Amino acid sequence: MAAEEGARRLLGTSSIWLCCLLLLGRQEHGAAAARSGSPPQSPGASVRTFTPFYFLVEPVDTLSIRSSSVILNCSAYSEPSPKIEWKKDGTFLNLVSDDRRQLLPDGSLFISNVVHSKHNKPDEGYYQCVATVESLGTIVSRTAKLTVAGLPRFVSQPEPSSVYAGNSAVLNCEVNADLVPFVRWEQNRQPLLLDDRVIKLPSGTLVISNVTERDGGLYRCIVESGGPPKYSDEVELKVLPDPEVTANLVFLKQPSSLVRVIGQSAVLPCVAVGLPTPTIRWMKNEEALDTESSERLILLAGGSLEISDVTEDDAGTYFCIADNGNETIEAQAELAVQAQPEFLKQPANIYAHESMDIVFECEVTGKPTPTVKWVKNGDVVIPSDYFKIVKEHNLQVLGLVKSDEGFYQCIAENDVGNAQAGAQLIILEHDVAIPTLPPTSLTSATTDHLAPATTGPLPSAPRDVVASLVSTRFIKLTWRTPASDPQGDNLTYSVFYTKEGVARERIENTSRPGEMQVTIQNLMPATVYIFRVTAHNKHGSGESSPPLRVETQPEVQLPGPAPNIRAYASSPTSITVTWETPLSGNGEIQNYKLYYMEKGTDKEQDVDVGSHFYIINGLKKYTEYSFRVVAYNKHGPGVSTQDIAVRTLSDVPSAAPQNLSLEVRNSKSMMIHWQPPPPATQNGQITGYKIRYRKASRKSDVTETLVTGTQLSQLIEGLDRGTEYNFRVAALTINGTGPATDWLSAETFESDLDETRVPEVPSSLHVRPLVTSIVVSWTPPENQNIVVRGYAIGYGIGSPHAQTIKVDYKQRYYTIENLDPSSHYVITLKAFNNVGEGIPLYESAVTRPHTDTSEVDLFVINAPYTPVPDPTPMMPPVGVQASILSHDTIRITWADNSLPKHQKITDSRYYTVRWKTNIPANTKYKNANATTLSYLVTGLKPNTLYEFSVMVTKGRRSSTWSMTAHGTTFELVPTSPPKDVTVVSKEGKPRTIIVNWQPPSEANGKITGYIIYYSTDVNAEIHDWVIEPVVGNRLTHQIQELTLDTPYYFKIQARNSKGMGPMSEAVQFRTPKADSSDKMPNDQASGSAGKGSRLPDLGSDYKPPMSGSNSPHGSPTSPLDSNMLLVIIVSVGVITIVVVVVIAVFCTRRTTSHQKKKRAACKSVNGSHKYKGNSKDVKPPDLWIHHERLELKPIDKSPDPNPIMTDTPIPRNSQDITPVDNSMDSNIHQRRNSYRGHESEDSMSTLAGRRGMRPKMMMPFDSQPPQQSVRNTPSTDTMPASSSQTCCADHQDPEGATSSSYLASSQEEDSGQSLPTAHVRPSHPLKSFAVPAVPPPGPPVYDPALPSTPLLSQQALNHHLHSVKTASIGTLGRSRPPMPVVVPSAPEVQETTRMLEDSESSYEPDELTKEMAHLEGLMKDLNAITTA
Repeated sequence: MAAEEGARRLLGTSSIWLCCLLLLGRQEHGAAAARSGSPPQSPGASVRTFTPFYFLVEPVDTLSIRSSSVILNCSAYSEPSPKIEWKKDGTFLNLVSDDRRQLLPDGSLFISNVVHSKHNKPDEGYYQCVATVESLGTIVSRTAKLTVAGLPRFVSQPEPSSVYAGNSAVLNCEVNADLVPFVRWEQNRQPLLLDDRVIKLPSGTLVISNVTERDGGLYRCIVESGGPPKYSDEVELKVLPDPEVTANLVFLKQPSSLVRVIGQSAVLPCVAVGLPTPTIRWMKNEEALDTESSERLILLAGGSLEISDVTEDDAGTYFCIADNGNETIEAQAELAVQAQPEFLKQPANIYAHESMDIVFECEVTGKPTPTVKWVKNGDVVIPSDYFKIVKEHNLQVLGLVKSDEGFYQCIAENDVGNAQAGAQLIILEHDVAIPTLPPTSLTSATTDHLAPATTGPLPSAPRDVVASLVSTRFIKLTWRTPASDPQGDNLTYSVFYTKEGVARERIENTSRPGEMQVTIQNLMPATVYIFRVTAHNKHGSGESSPPLRVETQPEVQLPGPAPNIRAYASSPTSITVTWETPLSGNGEIQNYKLYYMEKGTDKEQDVDVGSHFYIINGLKKYTEYSFRVVAYNKHGPGVSTQDIAVRTLSDVPSAAPQNLSLEVRNSKSMMIHWQPPPPATQNGQITGYKIRYRKASRKSDVTETLVTGTQLSQLIEGLDRGTEYNFRVAALTINGTGPATDWLSAETFESDLDETRVPEVPSSLHVRPLVTSIVVSWTPPENQNIVVRGYAIGYGIGSPHAQTIKVDYKQRYYTIENLDPSSHYVITLKAFNNVGEGIPLYESAVTRPHTDTSEVDLFVINAPYTPVPDPTPMMPPVGVQASILSHDTIRITWADNSLPKHQKITDSRYYTVRWKTNIPANTKYKNANATTLSYLVTGLKPNTLYEFSVMVTKGRRSSTWSMTAHGTTFELVPTSPPKDVTVVSKEGKPRTIIVNWQPPSEANGKITGYIIYYSTDVNAEIHDWVIEPVVGNRLTHQIQELTLDTPYYFKIQARNSKGMGPMSEAVQFRTPKADSSDKMPNDQASGSAGKGSRLPDLGSDYKPPMSGSNSPHGSPTSPLDSNMLLVIIVSVGVITIVVVVVIAVFCTRRTTSHQKKKRAACKSVNGSHKYKGNSKDVKPPDLWIHHERLELKPIDKSPDPNPIMTDTPIPRNSQDITPVDNSMDSNIHQRRNSYRGHESEDSMSTLAGRRGMRPKMMMPFDSQPPQQSVRNTPSTDTMPASSSQTCCADHQDPEGATSSSYLASSQEEDSGQSLPTAHVRPSHPLKSFAVPAVPPPGPPVYDPALPSTPLLSQQALNHHLHSVKTASIGTLGRSRPPMPVVVPSAPEVQETTRMLEDSESSYEPDELTKEMAHLEGLMKDLNAITTA
């Protein structure tokens, strides 16, 4: 009764509001008619108005329980009041004789004592309210579903559990979905109160977070659905104290995919436990969710996520991430959002005349996309020739008749719900004009511009109506003017036509007055039509012409499309296609043509078929194909069917997995790795892999292990110690197991060895040189407790880093082939494991000359377990090719000439692929093993050139590395922003700034431009920032017309051919305050002596005056200070000249015997080297046995903090080099160059800096940090070509370090100062290789001070060296020409003593003459400056 009272109140209130709206609507309608100029209609021809007829309340989906009462609300408005009826499942209910269902006064349906059982469900179903007004029409409401909750049934029940205090507990109680609202929980037989800590999930599951002791007890869930309550099992929840130890992190409840309707709430459950207690956070599509500040996102107890008022933007993938500090786990679920049908455009009321064509428009939206049906007066409209669905949802009615009047409703429905909207159609008499301008719902063919009828003569019937053109689908009619109006210029005509035997007549109007022909289209072939024509003048429509009977031509007898085409896969290589005979066959079908095509290709194939099915064989496995059918008769091909697609069935893989490799972990386990079979051979989705392994000694006992999913590695444990095992892997699909790989062998370790550190040095290394090969043998490290996985052998002429070969850990010898005769090779041996390479062991050998015919005897090592070397090594692979697949993947393929022609691998050989990039230069090789003739290298850097080579290993034999193949990976968008972004003002233009930057460190391709963003608001949206594009790879850009005294923020973004990279961090810059020409851009005082001028070189001891003494124009000194400075300079110059003259006179008195002794010492040194170089029994000195780098001591200490930048000006050409005798002379020479304005751009700005700082060159070995430095000074080229060669240092370092001399480069770029290139002259073969590299910036190296005497340059090395080859040293920089450094060998002890006695340098007389000429020029310059 309460429901009835509520419905009455609602109806009464709605009626009052509706009446007001109707009155207002009628007033507005009358006003609109007056505004439109519609003339008043005569009483006899009044226009009927549209009658308001709609639902006030419609039924909604309802959930009920047995034996309860239900009300389905429905109320409709109309005048007169409508009659309400109800339909259930499309059938009208007889409510008169029904004692349980009754109609309430407002139209609602009341159902008492709902009946529901397993076999009798009379009340459950779909209900619809139908409202009818006599002589007006019928409308139907939306469809509502009544669901009756079934008998309680537990899907899952709670289970006893234990939980640590502070963690979360989950008790399951899942029931059928319609009973979830009736579930509640009890603790110890008492109702459990829910709060923020204790919640019930939508499934009925109970979640308790932050469990305490009082949460322990007995729990059960109860379902109360009208009948007796149903109880679940009662289980105990135990709360355990915190053990203060860690426990693994696991999910108690993971989120599952959900589908929700817009406006509903969604709960994604997620509960995890572990010690320490985990925290839960959520992400959506890789973006973190802020549950604290959001009003719609709520984090429930235990970590579950609730989303209230779901919108379409909430759809996506959600990630639940649990983290307790020790480990992190995550789970994900999809949230799909659906939307009920909504009307974007509802049907509109329409006035029309008979025979017109009209369109009711209806646009709907929803997710999933709704389907639309039309209802007229409560009955579904069935499409026909006159009722058509156009533009997906619109209803077109052709040739209106009086019975078409009524209410039309558009009903949209999808899986979520349904909705309806309606409109009324009124058909007026022909003499009544349509009240308003023709609406858009009238088709153009029947637009009727009727004017109000006036008194006057009407036209007679048009004459001589004939069909001048008759075709299959159209007829053209022509006629003459009526007899009453022979001119007929102002007459319009209407053509009425209908099918013979059909009462519904359609109309077609002429397009302009006076036109006397019309073409009727869209007719049916071989059909009789009846035509008549009427004329219209300003008084109205005249008489009709006599009916004209015309039959359209029969259409060409071509078949229509074959209906019901279906295709299904009958096997992995065949598909069966079926179809039926075309409905419009138009003659006997002779045959069919079946077309099919593989998806992704454009080559279509066809086959002739004489029946209604065909089986296509020989297709590719698990491949999608498209099919269509065309029917043929005697006239030719008919209409093709639509394409249908189907995929062949999957099958077992037809190829084995690729790149199988084994890694021995310890004495009881191995890790096996592999790659999937090639995509074309997988023949379906790979569901897993089958691993089979056995002991090599027992081939019948095979163990199998299954790996599910896409896992590509497996750890095999429980193996025996020191045992060889064979492994093979096969791929699985749902159809079975594919072919397996070849057996691959590996042996477990004898004991569990240590692999936390690199192996120690091998205990011995022996070499045996032959003519073109060297036999290398060794013994393992003495410490047998460290894992050794193999040995790396490096060798080369003078350097052991030219080639590197890796061999198995069992191998004890190797023959290095393809060497040059009579060449000195240095060999290094290192043991390695997964941690890295150990300490190397060095040895050297000289290959025998070609003329050596001595017997090549086999070399047997004094070790009982070392076998005789195999004289026939494997041939290296050939035809190595690199195929670029993506920005990080390259496929390497090769051929093996030692295999049969079919290249089938039948033995246990395997291939090792190595690759590296040359940037940076010291990049190490990466290696991988493969058992096939290809390997997929992944994880590469984008837009990077890599080199690849392959070697083959079979048993104890290995080949050398193959020829290298190169490949450059594809580009990728930059993954890092431009770096070192700086902003400065432009001098003299405060409104202009200059932005500088450096390219991104990860450009991943050629940079094609940059985009500069700047704004005054750093928090503004990026689309509000001003954009400045920079084309090309420029690294600076000017931005003009900025506002003064304003902070700006700048960001830069790089782009390449693949797209835009990330933006740099915002850089702030404030423009200057005033636009004045006497201020610097950053409001700093100018320190220059004049525009574009440079300060004179004043030395490091010079201190500028205080700022208060600056001149107004910014000059740094007063005139008095300048004069004092010149006096000081002149005094110092005079003293310097006197000292130089004294030293020069002293040097000329030296006897020539000193020079002879000096040359003899040099010659003896060279001779001793030659003798040592030819010795066969060379014993490596301690320098090689104990160190991996050559240590060179500096001659003097240098405070230079940057060893790369030198303070000595390096001349541009050989003529710029002047001889120097000591540091004072060098200073004078440099000062003269400074005054003449020829000072190098990179030279220091003070004289003290020139005196105190020396350039250093670091010479590291094996990429180790440099520890020693070699001093260099400018050398002279003014000595005569015939002057004696000086090769020995004036002062010898006690440790044998050598001095070096620079030779000036004749070619030097203007971009910077050149760096030296070391050319090392060998004393011992093991000392003859070194690769100088640019050392990293670091603190200066301070060595004990030694007397500093520059070396004279060597003009040529005229003496002949022995024929043993030595290593050449590469340049230090790309753009810097080399400056050779000659490193003499360490002399013998007695020779060193003699050289120390004669270590003083001397000048020839002509050299002194030239030096005095230079000094005279310097004095002239000083006098000129003084007088000025």
